[in-house]
Amino acid sequence: MTTTHPAGTPAISPARTTATAARVLRQLRHDPRSIALMLAVPVLMLTLLRYVFDGSPRTFNGIGASLLGIFPLITMFLITSIATLRERTSGTLERLLAMPLGKADLIAGYALAFGSLAVLQSLLATGTALWVLGLDVIGSPWLLLLVALLDALLGTALGLFVSAFAASEFQAVQFMPAVIFPQLLLCGLFAARSTMQPVLEAISNVLPMSYAVDGMNEVLTHTDMTADFVRDALVVAGCALLVLALGAATLRRRTA
Repeated sequence: MTTTHPAGTPAISPARTTATAARVLRQLRHDPRSIALMLAVPVLMLTLLRYVFDGSPRTFNGIGASLLGIFPLITMFLITSIATLRERTSGTLERLLAMPLGKADLIAGYALAFGSLAVLQSLLATGTALWVLGLDVIGSPWLLLLVALLDALLGTALGLFVSAFAASEFQAVQFMPAVIFPQLLLCGLFAARSTMQPVLEAISNVLPMSYAVDGMNEVLTHTDMTADFVRDALVVAGCALLVLALGAATLRRRTA
């Protein structure tokens, strides 16, 4: 049975979703600064990190893989939240939702557009880390790319979600300390999660970035795909889908 929204049209339509994605991509094409931020910043940060640890390649190998997932997540979060909020404050979002366009169509279209850019971002960052900066991983580079892509998609989903609660682009940026920084501190990058205070360890066990870092570390230390890697990848993907669903549920038809 097909679910419908109040206008009587299907709740989600591939045609409307792809049309929304195409419109977002056309707009982004005229915003070179956002494209540069999405594609270049993770590569530049990884390059900077490599030469910060120029005298200690083993240190770069130890944290480079983790940051390969974290940097795309952060940049996609920023770009997606700001771009979506810009649609709302300009009135574009309200006009779109007045048309035969469901909330699910809109969220899926944005996810598809930014997800396409996330693929490019992950390819550039992973390729640079492995074949230019000399990141040494035991596992398959394709698994490393998979986790980087899932992390970028998670950042996209989080950005879409928090944009519903911000009234300005500045407020969207202010969500970063609340949404991203706690995960960054508790994900196991700075200290093993098992050594944390028990309450913090329990919190880290429900944060998606923890599983993103764990997945990268699995590729770093194992030649084959492990059961832990599959679990980590599924958790990150599941969190991204859950946050996208929440984003569709909380999307407001009217601007504040």
